[in-house]
Parts: sequence; C-alpha cells; structure tokens
Amino acid sequence: MEFNIEKKENHTLIQVLVEKLDTHIAPTLKSELVLVSGNGEKNIILDLSKCRYCDSSGLSAILVANRLCKNANGTFVLTGLTEAVERLITISQLDTVLNITETVNEAEKLISGESKKD
Repeated sequence: MEFNIEKKENHTLIQVLVEKLDTHIAPTLKSELVLVSGNGEKNIILDLSKCRYCDSSGLSAILVANRLCKNANGTFVLTGLTEAVERLITISQLDTVLNITETVNEAEKLISGESKKD
C-alpha cells in the first residue's frame, strides 16, 4: 500500500507510505486526491514524513491537492517534510504558496483554526 487515507472530523489525512513520491506514485496520489475532493472534502493534510524523495510529478500532485482545496474554499496543508523534499519545495518556491507545518498535529490546528494565508 502506498497511501493511508484517514477521514477525520474536519479534514482528510493522507499519509504517503513510500520513500519516493515520483512518476510511479504521483498519478495514483492525484487520483486519490480527486476522489477525496469529489467526496466533498475541502480540507486535506498530506503527510510526507516517510517520503525521502520527490520529483516534479510529486510536486505536481501536491499542487493538484492545493488547487482542489482552494477551489473548494478549504485548506491544504503539507506536513512532515524531510530535508531533501523541503529543499525541493523551497527551490521551486512552493514554500511561499503552500501551508507547511512540521507535524500532523500542527496541521490539524491550522485547519481547525482556519488561519489561512491568502
């Protein structure tokens, strides 16, 4: 299994369980995100704490999640970034666009507090 998807009270938590978020995994993740969003979920937390590597297709999946949540007037939070993944996100300047927290707990607080940066 590549992901763990947990429906919570006011958000859905998606944990990537593989070390590489790349062309093999990203399309499946995008499909899952579209399904979750299609089921009416507007707040999504994507936990990448087990992920050691991410390529452009992985970034693309992250941006899909962000766009789906934005379109639904919800909040997307990226959490648990390893050094390599964080570096890629910074280089891509996505750290200025995305809500990023260290832990799932912080991400949940961000969503329940609805403190969004617009």
